[in-house]
Amino acid sequence: MLFFLMSFFPFVLLLSKSLPLQALPPWAGEVRLLSVLFWKELLSSLLHLFEKCRPLGARKIAASTMPPKKRCAHRVEYVEESEEMSVLDLPELVLESILEKLSPTGLSSMAAVCSSLRERCRSDHLWEKHMKEKWGRVIGHSACRERKLHLDSSKHSLGGFAGSHWIELLSCVWPISWLKDRIESGNKSKNPLPDDTLMSWYQSIESGKFWFPAQVYNREHGHVGFMLSCYDAQVCYDFRTDTFHARYPPHGQRNMVEEKGVEWSRLRAPPVDISAHDLHISDLSDLRPGDHVEIQWRRSKQFPYGWWYGVISHLEPCDGNELYCHCHLSDTVVLEFNQYTPGSRWRQTSISRKYHKEEGNETDGFYGGIRKLQSKDEISKWRELWPTDVLE
Repeated sequence: MLFFLMSFFPFVLLLSKSLPLQALPPWAGEVRLLSVLFWKELLSSLLHLFEKCRPLGARKIAASTMPPKKRCAHRVEYVEESEEMSVLDLPELVLESILEKLSPTGLSSMAAVCSSLRERCRSDHLWEKHMKEKWGRVIGHSACRERKLHLDSSKHSLGGFAGSHWIELLSCVWPISWLKDRIESGNKSKNPLPDDTLMSWYQSIESGKFWFPAQVYNREHGHVGFMLSCYDAQVCYDFRTDTFHARYPPHGQRNMVEEKGVEWSRLRAPPVDISAHDLHISDLSDLRPGDHVEIQWRRSKQFPYGWWYGVISHLEPCDGNELYCHCHLSDTVVLEFNQYTPGSRWRQTSISRKYHKEEGNETDGFYGGIRKLQSKDEISKWRELWPTDVLE
């Protein structure tokens, strides 16, 4: 084997000198390191072999030259270390309970202790609670879909690594078992945390690297034209200010609008997993006066929908007496937006209960799908955002 290696190296050297100078492919850097790794490992193996082949007497002489105090201290130290108790010696249930009580920062620190704790601390069931507690209000189905697309694209790009084929061939030609493992471990060390873990997702959101779809109340710093509305945006977290950075898609001929410093109270996960340009299919059969609703509205056909808060009002002939009210039986549904003054063209609008799709015009805008608010938390949230001044 030694003869083969000594004859193979000059052949590779001669071949490299004879090749024309051309631009190397991106994976050539990986292969270039193989020779360095090969000779380094070969030298290490020869030294290890030499150590094993040394006469037993020589090894005894080397051990006897160590001062007695050092030999004694070495033995005492070994005994003390063997008697120390590790956290891994705890019962399984106790260790699991400790890890469940750790914060995300504590789990991340514990994962760096050793390989055994690293696998435990990266477990999804430990991070699922932290994901729900911190990001549950702003992460919805659309954000999960965005993450899945990101993971699929990452796997596809890694699967297309051109140098992997050459590594397979060289690992067969060279009788070195560590060759392929060394290259693969070198690639993994650049990103030791798997992307498909909840820990990785939590940290990517926390660091602001992951942009995800969400909705922002009263967009553009509470601009008067967007009061009591909620619009789609791409957001990322800023851990320095504990706020979010939002990017709103272009509206008509307007460019993309960015807003920094969006507070937690102005953010929510999209309640409906559809595009802002798609009509939400609605069932209006059970709407009654006094119901709280959100309705899709857009300024023109070129604009995306936003969700606007309103209530179901009585028809004009009805005096609101519950004993004689038959508004819920009518085909016409009256939407009222009480944030606007009486008489404003934005105060009320009527839609068809049975045949409602999208109604409106380029002057008053277009009214789309309707969501009936069932949760008291959703209704109280809109009440918190109520403008201090009545809008015209």
